[in-house]
Amino acid sequence: MTMYATVDSPLGELLLVGAPSTRGPALTSLTMAGQRGETRPRADWVEDRPAFADIAAQLNAYFTGAATAFDIERGVTGSEFQRRVWSVLDTIPYGTTVTYGEVTTRAGMPRERVRAVASAIGANPLSIIRPCHRVIGANGSLTGYAGGLARKQRLLEIEGVLLAT
Repeated sequence: MTMYATVDSPLGELLLVGAPSTRGPALTSLTMAGQRGETRPRADWVEDRPAFADIAAQLNAYFTGAATAFDIERGVTGSEFQRRVWSVLDTIPYGTTVTYGEVTTRAGMPRERVRAVASAIGANPLSIIRPCHRVIGANGSLTGYAGGLARKQRLLEIEGVLLAT
């Protein structure tokens, strides 16, 4: 069974999707309204806002600056290559950034794989929770965020990496 809920955020509506587990839903997708590759509820999914209450509370704490990490069970998705790249994203500390090249190196891949790594980062199904917004261009520019660069900037402002404009 797939379950879902929508929650409001400073970035707009978020869609949370997961499967039942012992700790509540195992989150398999978190997308923002209008993002590239946005997930939409399907007819056979079950809406269950109470099941996602803890995840919604953790997101709210993050957005208000009261939390810097998430304790959320994650469902297994993606290819082996994507999961390898995503595991590197999971190690990027709050309030810091790394380049696509650094992610490639940390994933144990040669520099010429940086475009493939960037594609895997772009396919991250857990925006915000798995911090792909902390990955920036080699020259320090904000590049490549499925939710749009304005949202990436806002997330980095929340984390104190960038000054609010």
